[in-house]
Amino acid sequence: MEKSVIDRKKEEFKEVYWVLKNANSDQFYEFIFDMEDFPDIRIKNIDNLKETGLLFENDRLSGVPAAANVHHLDIQFFHTADPHTVEIKKVQLLINANPKDLWKNIPSDIHDEFYKPDEDSYKGKFSDKRIVVVSKRGRSHAHEGNFREDDFAVRNLPADWNIISVADGAGSAKLARKGSEIATKSINRFFDSTTILHKIEENIRLHYSTDYSPQVQYEAHQNIVRILYEGVLNTHNTLETWSSEHDFSLSDLNTTLIFALVKKFSFGYVIMSFGVGDCPVNLIDSDFSDVKLLNPMDVGEFSGGTRFITMKEIFNDQIVSRFEMTRVDDFAYLVLMTDGIYDPKFATENKLEDPESWKAFFNDLNGNNDDRRKVDFTNDKEIAQELLHWGDFWSRGNHDDRTLAIIY
Repeated sequence: MEKSVIDRKKEEFKEVYWVLKNANSDQFYEFIFDMEDFPDIRIKNIDNLKETGLLFENDRLSGVPAAANVHHLDIQFFHTADPHTVEIKKVQLLINANPKDLWKNIPSDIHDEFYKPDEDSYKGKFSDKRIVVVSKRGRSHAHEGNFREDDFAVRNLPADWNIISVADGAGSAKLARKGSEIATKSINRFFDSTTILHKIEENIRLHYSTDYSPQVQYEAHQNIVRILYEGVLNTHNTLETWSSEHDFSLSDLNTTLIFALVKKFSFGYVIMSFGVGDCPVNLIDSDFSDVKLLNPMDVGEFSGGTRFITMKEIFNDQIVSRFEMTRVDDFAYLVLMTDGIYDPKFATENKLEDPESWKAFFNDLNGNNDDRRKVDFTNDKEIAQELLHWGDFWSRGNHDDRTLAIIY
């Protein structure tokens, strides 16, 4: 090839205007150089990368940038017909500051009478499956040194029953953090009774047995709902008593509440669930083909403002709709979460029953996210810490407390 042609090709490559997409500090970055228009040009290396924290290999620039700055990079390139003559093309890379760094993380007051740790986690057995739960203070609270208002409680009950409860204390309530704590512990404690569980189990066997008439099965179901109702009412009354004894109004303890009461029988898993507020309980099968929302959300049918377990008005005829009883042969995941997870990851209620949205969610947990943070459900020795770390994801405008429970 004539030298003039080679020089012209190199000059064209040198002068073409390239804009590298901006990077964000502490977030994985990748940029692939498109060389389709320059088939005879090869990039040998890129100088001045050391300070960026990035690496170049096979036309790919990638890594996790460490600090915000503007970097001037020198692209070393050559023409395939003249590989010994290396020239330079200059480009700029802008690394933006990590938006997380703009938020303060002020510890909450450890000496406060109603102190609650800024994060909490749990890992253990749940029926014949495993469970991991994490709860962490949102950035909006951390920025001002306020407390985490979410809470959760897990309890292994008699006769191989298990319960997980999750609550989201209202941001406007003075002692929401205490309300969510009382609510989760109270509902779990109510069902920690051999007598109550025996009654539930008797009626479950009547309800699912083909040896009894539809009328008997219906009455058995009504009996179960009645017992679940008593548990929820007991939680409300516990909150009311506590507020009175400590000279607070009941609304100072405003909190949502969801729970799942679970046992494996010879005929499958029975999952009893309840929800008040905007936190979902979801059941997912092994191939994500069937996804069920196991509680009504206080949006849509229950719209008009968030409801709380502290509100007497929820104990009306419609409360029956808040209870669900589900039987399945098996399941892959049972998931409970507060809106700190639900809002950024699902955004709308209809996506909670969309298999593709759940596939995307578990792909995210598997490391397909900006931070490349992975939660390993197979080798789960460090799963609680991994999930806490994952829960620090960035989502513009979503800075609420984040609580996520996964039975797997």
